[in-house]
Amino acid sequence: MTKIKSTKIKLGISIGDPNGIGIEVILKTLSDNRLMELFTPIIFGAKDVLLSQAKSLQIQDLKFNFIDSIDNIKNGQINILTVCEESFKHNFGEESNESGKISFQSLSSAVVSLKSNEIDALVTAPINKNAIQSPDFEFPGHTEYLQNEDEASDSLMLMLSDSARIGVVTGHVPLNEVGKQLSAELILAKLAILNKSLKDDFSIRKPKIAVMGLNPHAGDNGLLGKEEQELIIPAINQAKSIGILAFGPYAADGFFGSNAYSKFDGILAMYHDQGLIPAKSFSFGSGVNFTAGLSFIRTSPDHGTAFEIAGKGTANEGSFRTALYTAAELCKNRKLNAELTEGALVVNKSRN
Repeated sequence: MTKIKSTKIKLGISIGDPNGIGIEVILKTLSDNRLMELFTPIIFGAKDVLLSQAKSLQIQDLKFNFIDSIDNIKNGQINILTVCEESFKHNFGEESNESGKISFQSLSSAVVSLKSNEIDALVTAPINKNAIQSPDFEFPGHTEYLQNEDEASDSLMLMLSDSARIGVVTGHVPLNEVGKQLSAELILAKLAILNKSLKDDFSIRKPKIAVMGLNPHAGDNGLLGKEEQELIIPAINQAKSIGILAFGPYAADGFFGSNAYSKFDGILAMYHDQGLIPAKSFSFGSGVNFTAGLSFIRTSPDHGTAFEIAGKGTANEGSFRTALYTAAELCKNRKLNAELTEGALVVNKSRN
């Protein structure tokens, strides 16, 4: 009998560090069977690791389907694709080479399936950035690893909430290196990624983007720093010349302290904390991290491994749930906009 392929969105899930709260928020989220109506989840992990956590957290009535191939997934169930070593003993809250190895096995296996189009999108649970380091993973975090795997020339960390979409020019970079890494070319490149993502992934036809300054008071006309005049303003002007609706630079404190952010479709901050502090203030526990600029969809919750509460059963799964919803929504938006673009090209070609 020929198998009929399901058109339901297939969401891959990497388990993150098993000594953190990743598996807990995954299982808590997927315990709501209504989610299965929207997408089919595939967890890249190991049977013993998942079952032991479900038991310790007393999460019951989960419909698991243990598989060794994506071809064997079932809709309406939590599919677990075995990719990790199963002889792992949890030591919640502790950083270890073993937990780092499992988190990498889960992530790398999910990426292989993502790149071969076996899954439609990837949602990543938090890793411990020290534990995961190895000859196979020499990156500051998920974003840089995924960009490398996608062979993308650039990417953008984009924090999503109901209040704002905030990207950062420099991501996991020491603060004393930010000024050295900034350039008009880099800012323009990030603006281009943000602009394209707002159109393709969020279906915003003519996105308006606010650009933050680097220095207090956006440099105060050069009194408090020259980067605005020498780097940021030239990048904004270049962006406008190619049709990107970029505005600024704005002083970050007044911009986020007032309601100015609500007037823009996207915001570009210069460095990690300048963007992520307001992003997490807006929606900590429900925000989403999206990697824009890649050929595939990847989202994650807005928190880390939370070792301090791991294994206690008190983790809030809200952000992870939103990351799943967002991944599914972005998949639909990107597919629809690609079809509309293709259709427009066919029409224009026929007219010519």
